[in-house]
Amino acid sequence: MEEAVIGIIGMGLMGKMYARRISAAGWRVHACDTRDKFKALEEEFSDSENVVIFEDGYGVSRSSDYIIYSVEAETIDKVVAEYGRATKKHAIVGGQTSCKAPEIAAFERYLPLDVEIISCHSLHGPNVDPKEQPLVLIKHRASQQSFDLVSRILSCFGSKHVHLSAEAHDRITADTQAVTHAAFLSMGTAWRSNNQFPWETTRYVGGIENVKCNITLRIYSNKWHVYAGLAILNPSAKQQIRQYAESVTDLFKLMLGGHKAELEKRVKTAGEAVFTAAGRAGEPLLLGDDVLDRFSLGMVPKERTPNNHLSLLAMVDCWWKLGIVPYDHMICSTPLFRLWLGVTEYLFRKPTLLDEVINTAIEDNTFRSDDLEFTFAARGWSDCVTFGDFSVYRDRFEQIQSYFAPRFPEATRIGNEMIKVLLEKT
Repeated sequence: MEEAVIGIIGMGLMGKMYARRISAAGWRVHACDTRDKFKALEEEFSDSENVVIFEDGYGVSRSSDYIIYSVEAETIDKVVAEYGRATKKHAIVGGQTSCKAPEIAAFERYLPLDVEIISCHSLHGPNVDPKEQPLVLIKHRASQQSFDLVSRILSCFGSKHVHLSAEAHDRITADTQAVTHAAFLSMGTAWRSNNQFPWETTRYVGGIENVKCNITLRIYSNKWHVYAGLAILNPSAKQQIRQYAESVTDLFKLMLGGHKAELEKRVKTAGEAVFTAAGRAGEPLLLGDDVLDRFSLGMVPKERTPNNHLSLLAMVDCWWKLGIVPYDHMICSTPLFRLWLGVTEYLFRKPTLLDEVINTAIEDNTFRSDDLEFTFAARGWSDCVTFGDFSVYRDRFEQIQSYFAPRFPEATRIGNEMIKVLLEKT
């Protein structure tokens, strides 16, 4: 089957990225999206001789040897129900969703028994170079020969292949992505509620603040469903997002009450469990001052404004409460997770800075209104995920997205540079 035709059902940003890279490697690609996008896609790929655009998934399913469903996790069941029975005999089928439980369930429910199932997941966005990035491969129902073929097809990305079960994938992506996304979604919500563009104030420029601003804008510049599917359909993610909201609330109450000794004990106990017990004490930092200070959306002030970094303290508290050791999953972590882990590590492994943060949390009210809105936001996103309402999630996301939209191009450029430097170090 070395002359295999690769089918892609769903030509969003990731689907297009797959189509372009796979076809550029010499494989023939048959692709489609919804019928109303047929003409536009046909025109967009008119100069790609190895890509044929079909009007719908029936043609793609009947003519392709390895079919990738690159659709939203929310709609995977509906799409496979429509096109799955048309799958070519003895073909291989996989998906590219961020949550594998509903994807695998749909394949088992609707695909003919002669069809093999090998799923994948590129752990990065469509605008990130896939080279050396993790690419999860899931051999669910397939021969080794078919698995080797899929590996060869996807080797054109230059990614690091990580072999997992569907269950392990969902647990690890929850560990590395769900709470990370919740933290930055909450930051954006808080800044929007306070009607502020943080990089325009000296409080949010320089060092750790650069990472906060850049990643928040990077997340909001993407499609809402990229984060909704993982958060709402992954049971582990729901639990972790709920715990993050609880950690934010508990720590904020300690700050408001002036309970310094209790706050310090809780923060440092969490840090010990996550960083010291994990054997990181003698290891070099993932991020240093040279990286943190280099990438800014605003003018870096001469003097840094002390911040209590509630979002970072709550992240480590959440990991501690859930028994998560973030370094265990570095092999299949996203660039955003590595950046977030890098700044939390930077804070917790610098004792003087951590003491300053704890003192600021008790004695300085500069960020108090921001922290109040952040606490509301964290609980709001947790409730949204718990209720499982995709439409509410989308409305919340897109309202904030429109607020920050004018700065997305610059944030994406700076974020790409930041990620490139991070990958060189990790």
